[in-house]
Amino acid sequence: MPATAKTPPTWLINTIGRIRNALGTASRSAVPANIALLEITQGAWLTQALYAAAQLGIADELRDRPRSSADIASAVGADPGATYRLMRALAANGLLKLHRDGRFSLTRVGQALRSDYDGSMAPMIKLVGHPSHWEHWGNLLYSVKTGDSAAEKLRGMPVFDYLETDPEYAKVFNDAMTGVSAMAIEAAVPAYTFSGHKLIIDVGGGHGALLAAALATAPDARGVLFDLPSVIAGAGPELDRAGVSDRCTKTGGSFFEAVPEGGDVYLMKTIIHDWDDEKSLTILRNIRTAIAPNGKLLLFELVLPEGAPSHPGMLLDLEMLVHPGGCERTPSEYRDLLARAGFRMTRVIGTTGPMSIVEAVPA
Repeated sequence: MPATAKTPPTWLINTIGRIRNALGTASRSAVPANIALLEITQGAWLTQALYAAAQLGIADELRDRPRSSADIASAVGADPGATYRLMRALAANGLLKLHRDGRFSLTRVGQALRSDYDGSMAPMIKLVGHPSHWEHWGNLLYSVKTGDSAAEKLRGMPVFDYLETDPEYAKVFNDAMTGVSAMAIEAAVPAYTFSGHKLIIDVGGGHGALLAAALATAPDARGVLFDLPSVIAGAGPELDRAGVSDRCTKTGGSFFEAVPEGGDVYLMKTIIHDWDDEKSLTILRNIRTAIAPNGKLLLFELVLPEGAPSHPGMLLDLEMLVHPGGCERTPSEYRDLLARAGFRMTRVIGTTGPMSIVEAVPA
């Protein structure tokens, strides 16, 4: 696995983002409107091409050296002609390079398709392109018309309940969340100072990756990992690897009912965006009841900018509409939501990734 490159500062990443957005706008304005719209629409086809490549493991087969599409087809058990056409399309979109001798190799961006790449996007691509997930997005129109989750309409139950009934899709979903979570933690934890705190409680913390990272920077703090009992049961290895098991208590329960009391820091990573305001308020009010008077609540979320600039959260907001039925929020929306739950938002901390940290204190 390649070493992780030094992360550029936030201001540089934001500047690059603005330049990329400006170049994208200029590029679209340089062609007829119908052509520009066709290119955008073809993004759906490219997603499925990436999904097929990820499922077949094409990038893994190109890890060490350039290879012909025929060699790759033989290695992954696919049709040679169709494999060439798939790889040629990926090369045309910057994921692969087609050499003069007919062999293909990975580009810098294509490296992130490898399953062993540090920060691999393969798990997320396998979720986005999965037939079940594709079916949910195929019903976006229903969600827009009704404001309700398309996944819940199709499955007859909330999507998190459905995951309990479909182990194969649940594994794909959980693998994707684990991969994205690792990237978010790497970017967000260094942006906040956890030292000086005594009890850090991670609400809905999964297997404890965020809590472990926070505790690693606060050697005098103890931690409580809180999630559903079935989730907590698998949390041991993550905490052991980080060397914080002796400072952690694992507690099972539902954040819709109550959360552990007395923490001076409460963490929630990409939890509130899963839920509408009513359910979010239930969770936040439970934390408000439990938090120490001088405590802080930290929401690790992809906070939307005001207005409609190009931002990855704009489409993720539609994912929340289609899948769990929640939404992404702007700083002002978080301020209002937190105030209704008895908190005062103090700041929104940007990170080197798209994730931000919303900090709040008891009002």
